[in-house]
Amino acid sequence: MSVTAEAKQKIIKDNAQGKGDTGSPEVQVAILTERIRNLTDHFKDHHKDNHSRRGLLKMVNKRRSLLAYLKKEDLARYNALIQKLGLRK
Repeated sequence: MSVTAEAKQKIIKDNAQGKGDTGSPEVQVAILTERIRNLTDHFKDHHKDNHSRRGLLKMVNKRRSLLAYLKKEDLARYNALIQKLGLRK
């Protein structure tokens, strides 16, 4: 269900704004998106796992607030991120 260390490093490298960047909104949203996708796959087999569902909802809300912040601060970066991650349709 969680993201492996290698996958996390790859996500950080792909979305970092500069060298050593691990805390920018882009990196945080990308990691949350991967965790959300993993949990969504988990629920296909374990549909009664309500404790993990609560964690999923918390992650979705955290991602939504980070995206709202990024949209407010820099619309170009926001648009580039949602395009790269394929979040909005």
